[in-house]
Amino acid sequence: MSNDLVDAKVSPTGQFAILSKHEIHKLTHDSRGPQYQAFRNCSLAVLNSGGYMDDGKELLERYSDYDISVIPTERSVKLEVRNAPPSAFVDGRMIRGIAEHLFAVLRDIIYVNSEITGDPRYDLVSARGVTDAVFHILRNAGTFERARPPRLVVCWGGHSISSEEYDYTKKVGYELALRYLDICTGCGPGAMKGPMKGATIGHAKQRERRGQYLGITEPGIIAAEAPNPIVNQLVIMPDIEKRLEAFVRTGHGIIVFPGGAGTAEEILYLLGILLHEENREQPFPVIFTGPASAADYFIRIDQFIGATLGEEARSKYQIIIDDPPAVARQMAAGIEDVRQYRKDSGDAYYFNWQLKVSTEFQRPFAPTHENMRNLALHTNQEPYLLAANLRRAFSGIVSGNVKDEGIRKVEKHGPYELCGDPKLMESMDKLLESFVKQQRMKLPGKTYTPCYRIIA
Repeated sequence: MSNDLVDAKVSPTGQFAILSKHEIHKLTHDSRGPQYQAFRNCSLAVLNSGGYMDDGKELLERYSDYDISVIPTERSVKLEVRNAPPSAFVDGRMIRGIAEHLFAVLRDIIYVNSEITGDPRYDLVSARGVTDAVFHILRNAGTFERARPPRLVVCWGGHSISSEEYDYTKKVGYELALRYLDICTGCGPGAMKGPMKGATIGHAKQRERRGQYLGITEPGIIAAEAPNPIVNQLVIMPDIEKRLEAFVRTGHGIIVFPGGAGTAEEILYLLGILLHEENREQPFPVIFTGPASAADYFIRIDQFIGATLGEEARSKYQIIIDDPPAVARQMAAGIEDVRQYRKDSGDAYYFNWQLKVSTEFQRPFAPTHENMRNLALHTNQEPYLLAANLRRAFSGIVSGNVKDEGIRKVEKHGPYELCGDPKLMESMDKLLESFVKQQRMKLPGKTYTPCYRIIA
């Protein structure tokens, strides 16, 4: 084992600073229970923030001797890490933002399992029950502020993007912050880090010291997309479906930058929800944007949406190429419409209760080879249901690309097989092939072997 690895004890932050004896005992006990492996893996990902890696299996194998323990004290708990990545420390002390993220892992992995998923009072089957669970997790994480006006812009995009695309995301974040808008992303590198980095400068120029940089992730993806240290509120949802619902319930508008399969999954999830008839009157600004070099990427995405979901889906977003100020102006105007709509309807500014999210978008999808092969990928269904199934297909590809469990399944059983209508599968194959050619599936420098096979 390298001598560079670090052992340390970390003092509590935030809500963990003052605990009851019962809470101390419960945290200590539960941290070594069935959730220990998820707790260990997510905390390792947090400590590897900034590491040039997008492979959950590789991260866990590189730091196989890493361990974390909850140590009880008289008034609270400390976290003890052993054989931790050295990048999380400066002169032997853990970076404060990373320490905060470490306790966020403890809060979300241990608390959520014991207080929500393990509690029969929470109905995780019905649409309303799942939405309640999403609300409770976000509220427990302290993300809500009643007096804050609508200003949270969700930014989606790939972790594997070019330096030109990354710089563009920073410019957009900067322009958003100049207009007093906040940023929410999937919290990882690339298009998830750039907008936050740009926004810190914009907020500093406006002397805005309450800037919100919200990062929302889930246990399966966190190792591949370790939270960047700019995130000042980290939330780890139990699964990808609740993560996506958290984005659309808390965000007041969405900007999509270039990305790969994960970004396509997010787009399909969002469009599937906006296509539902109960959401047609609700304002929800959506902008696809990138530098001039990314124009072809959005042309292909737009063509795929038109070929699969139809013209109504295309009407739900606008595409703005190479113009960060225009993106920020349009988003600010769209969010003002959201504010007026929420005010008129009496809905909360901090959580969109009125948005209809049907169970097709909430039910956790396990990307096994059988489930992937049996997806209903045909046009003989409502567009929002097709969007739900396409979302699942791309979710499986993300799993096979970067998640530890998915990578191991593909290594054992071979590529996932996707089959459906010939024209639809041809459109999907062309889109995925363009992602591969543009090196959007893995970080640059890594050879990509497809984890999927398209069968018409």
